Amino acid sequence: MLIIAITGMPGAGKTTVAKGLSTDGLKTVAMGDMIREETKRRNLFPNDQNMGAVMREMRERYGAGAVAELCMQSISPMNVNQVVVDGIRSMAEVEIFRKAGMVRLLAIWASPKRRFELLKARGRTDDPVTIESFNTRDERELSIGIGGAIAMADAVLSNEMTTAEELIVNARQLVSRWANDEH
Repeated sequence: MLIIAITGMPGAGKTTVAKGLSTDGLKTVAMGDMIREETKRRNLFPNDQNMGAVMREMRERYGAGAVAELCMQSISPMNVNQVVVDGIRSMAEVEIFRKAGMVRLLAIWASPKRRFELLKARGRTDDPVTIESFNTRDERELSIGIGGAIAMADAVLSNEMTTAEELIVNARQLVSRWANDEH
């Protein structure tokens, strides 16, 4: 199985890329959805503070790859040759996915200014509304290893001066090359 694992700081464009690839028929699993579901299961409102606490608690209790293990429970029954995983936060998670197949790690990059603008426009319940909450979220993500995952990516796509459509086209071309390399 080819696993396209997408990483990047919050708001960089990971979900935009994942959704774009899903329109090509690729199945997608979002790591953030696993945290969102667990937060709701605990009867907590899915805001940044609660989701961050749940994410940290899961990693502390079950290990750095805990969320990836949850994702694998969704991926295994899919019986597919390729899958997209949206939201890699650490190399420990990548290692979990490597047990199931060939992993290609794709980092999406955008500057902090651009990411904050994109997050404000997105409007999810867990998106930061102030620059302070944005910075706190970035610090939390960096503390769990996202910087290492970004640094170890097989490829990096910039979302700094592109449209969503251009970003998706670039991702599709890259994934197509990766898929052809596997055959």
